[in-house]
Amino acid sequence: MSKYSKETKKYSHKKTTTGAKKNINSPCPISDRCGGCQYIDKSYQEQLTIKEEYLGKLLKDFGDMEPIMGMENPYHYRNKVNAAFKRKKNGEIISGTYEEGTHNILPVTSCFIEDEQATKIMGTIRALVRSFKITTHNEDTGYGLLKHVMIRTARKTGQIMVVLVTASPVFPSKNNFVKALREAHPEITTVVQNINQKHTSMVLGDRNQVMYGKGFIEDVLCGKRFRISPNSFYQVNPEQTEKLYMKAVEFAGLTGKEVVLDAYCGIGTIGMVASDKAKEVIGVELNKEAVRDAIQNAKLNGVKNIRFYNNDAGKFMVGMAKDNAKVDVVFMDPPRSGSDEAFMSSVMKLAPERIVYISCGPDTLARDLKYMTKGGRYRVERMVGCDMFGFTEHVESVVLLSRVKP
Repeated sequence: MSKYSKETKKYSHKKTTTGAKKNINSPCPISDRCGGCQYIDKSYQEQLTIKEEYLGKLLKDFGDMEPIMGMENPYHYRNKVNAAFKRKKNGEIISGTYEEGTHNILPVTSCFIEDEQATKIMGTIRALVRSFKITTHNEDTGYGLLKHVMIRTARKTGQIMVVLVTASPVFPSKNNFVKALREAHPEITTVVQNINQKHTSMVLGDRNQVMYGKGFIEDVLCGKRFRISPNSFYQVNPEQTEKLYMKAVEFAGLTGKEVVLDAYCGIGTIGMVASDKAKEVIGVELNKEAVRDAIQNAKLNGVKNIRFYNNDAGKFMVGMAKDNAKVDVVFMDPPRSGSDEAFMSSVMKLAPERIVYISCGPDTLARDLKYMTKGGRYRVERMVGCDMFGFTEHVESVVLLSRVKP
C-alpha cells in the first residue's frame, strides 16, 4: 500500500505500539468507547516518557535513541477530520467516529485533537443536513445519500476544504446547500462532492465533483507549497511533520552532490524538501494520482532537479541496480505495516551509501532493521522518535543506516 492511500481508510484505532490500556479518569466523555486517545488521562510529559522508553526498549539492539521530538502544543493538531453521519429515529443528525471495533457511530461535538475550526464547520453541516432533509446513508440497507464528511485545513495558508462523501452523484439542492454552508463559514475555500458507491471500508471513492472553488487547497511545509486534493495523502500534523522531515534530511547528510531516491514518495513531500540540498531526486510512487500531484507540486515550487515515476519502488530499484545506476541516499517512508522483504532486498541490491527510514510503526521498524543489518552490510548510525499524534499511543521515528565499507 502506498503512502498516498494510508489515510483514505476509515480511521482505525487498533493497538499498534505501546500497549496502552483503557483510561478511567478521562476528560473526554467518549474516550472509553472511541479508542482513539489512549493517553487522554496522562500529562503530555508522561506520554512522551512512555513513548521514548518504548522505542528505547524495542530498538535497543541497534543503539541508543536520541531525545524524542515532542510537540509545543499537543491539542487540536489534526488538520484532517473525518466523520460518519447518521439520522436518529427522532430526526436528530449525529456525526462522529466509529465506536472501537464496531460501525456504531459515536457523536462527536468536540475533540481534544481535531482542528477546532473543522469541528465548528462539522456542526454547521449537521444542522444543514437536517434542514435540507438530506438522507444519511445506512450501511445495512444501502439507502441514503450522505456517507461521510471530510474537512481539511491548511495551517500555513488558512485554506479549508470540505468534502461531502455521497453514495450517489445526485445531490438534491446542492447549490443552495453549498451557498448556505459558505454563508455560515466564508473561510471555506473549496467544497467537493466525492462519490463513493462501493460497499467497502474506504471513506473516499475515486470520483470527485467540484461544487465550489478549485477542488483543492494548498499548504506550506518546510518552505515548499503543496497542492492537496481530496484523495491526497498529507500528514495530519504539519508542525511535527516539519520537524520529522528536517531531521530526516539532516540524517541524510546531503552536500549537494548526491542522487536521492524517494521511495513511497506520495505527492513528493520528502523528496522536494531534500531537493534543495541534493544534486538530483528521483521519486517513485505506485499511485498514478499521487504522481500527478507530485509533478504539479514540483512545478508549483519551481523544483527542477526532481523526477517522478509511476512504478513499484522495489521493481524500480532492481531495474536501477541492473543498469548499474548509482544512488547515494534512499528515503523510505512505508505504511504502518512496514516494508516487505522484496522491497528491502531491492534496496540492498541498489546499495546506497545511506538509507533514511521514516517509520510510523515501531514494531515493523524493528523487524525491518533486523533484516537490513543482517550480514553486516548496513549498520544503524542514528535513531530518534517524533511524537506526531499526542494523546494516542502512536509514535514515529527516523533511523539512519549507513553502508559498511568492505
